[in-house]
Amino acid sequence: MHIFSQDDASARAGAWLTVSLKAIADNYDLVAGLGAGAECAAVVKADAYGLGAAQVAQALAGRGAGTFFVAHLDEGIALRAVLPQARIFVLHGFMPGCEGSMAAHGLIPVLNSLDQVRSWKRFCEQAGQAFPAALQFDSGMSRFGLSIEDLAEPALFNGLNLQLVMSHLACADMPDSSANEMQRQRFVTMAAAFPGVPRSLAASSGIFLGPDYHFELIRPGAALYGIAPSEGRRVLAPVVSLDARIAQIRTIQAGDRVGYGLSWTAPKATRIATLGLGYADGFFRAQAGQASVWYGRTRLPVIGRVSMDSISVDMTEAPGDLKAGDVLSVLGPQQDVDALARSAGTIGYEVLTALGSRFHRVYVPAG
Repeated sequence: MHIFSQDDASARAGAWLTVSLKAIADNYDLVAGLGAGAECAAVVKADAYGLGAAQVAQALAGRGAGTFFVAHLDEGIALRAVLPQARIFVLHGFMPGCEGSMAAHGLIPVLNSLDQVRSWKRFCEQAGQAFPAALQFDSGMSRFGLSIEDLAEPALFNGLNLQLVMSHLACADMPDSSANEMQRQRFVTMAAAFPGVPRSLAASSGIFLGPDYHFELIRPGAALYGIAPSEGRRVLAPVVSLDARIAQIRTIQAGDRVGYGLSWTAPKATRIATLGLGYADGFFRAQAGQASVWYGRTRLPVIGRVSMDSISVDMTEAPGDLKAGDVLSVLGPQQDVDALARSAGTIGYEVLTALGSRFHRVYVPAG
């Protein structure tokens, strides 16, 4: 039961997202323990997977995290304002002409191509300072990174102030895949060209593959936010709950239809509720007829199409005294992020990063 004073922003909100910074920090501790002997960084790209990079990063720094990864330069600049002493890697490196911004904000580019290597070397030579950098290898994913052929000219890398060499696993969420060991061996071979430079291969799911994948630095992302490392493996604390108020309840008759396209037809007299969240908030259109919300342990199916700002819910199994303003659970004890993702035929990553900015947010402190 939720009780709010009228001046509480949650009382005015149609839906609100509760983010447990404590659970995120606890997940960090759990994962860091698995990688004993390796530094545990934290990936806070995409606004900490949609949950608020400033709040999340400060909570993790409070648990001892000193190294962070973002995807883009602007993310790094924003994070630097929050964590002035942190070591911040930018996974996409930089666009041409942005080397100065990278250095000015104390950010470390992850160099993914020979063009980026040459540009960074030239910038450092002109500045008269060897600013730090990292190298990413393509160990088999054919996405970002230098190929093994790119390493054929060792002199090209002379003078780089390398803080890290890294790669990324394509199939880490499939522990039995032979691709994991293939990539690990290829990474070891490529990293050998840079003796003494710390190595990083394992992101979230890779950490759970065991010590052979940990090297000197692990970099959890999704694991911090409670997403299971592989199908059916629930070892991490859920970090978010999403609650929505009933905006309206009505009773429709057999044969009445619901929503855009009139795609759902009532088989009998049915109580339906309208909730004020939709695809603009990250509740996907694909979840129409697939997803549910909950009242306690009672499952309430979503019916009709998902609109931009609303969904309709079949209230047949709900208590008859529920009314406008009462609260239903979208994410919570009965349905975590991975379960909601399955109803859309997608993954928890997409659900988290899509959760809309319109939700009022409540943060549970990490302390």
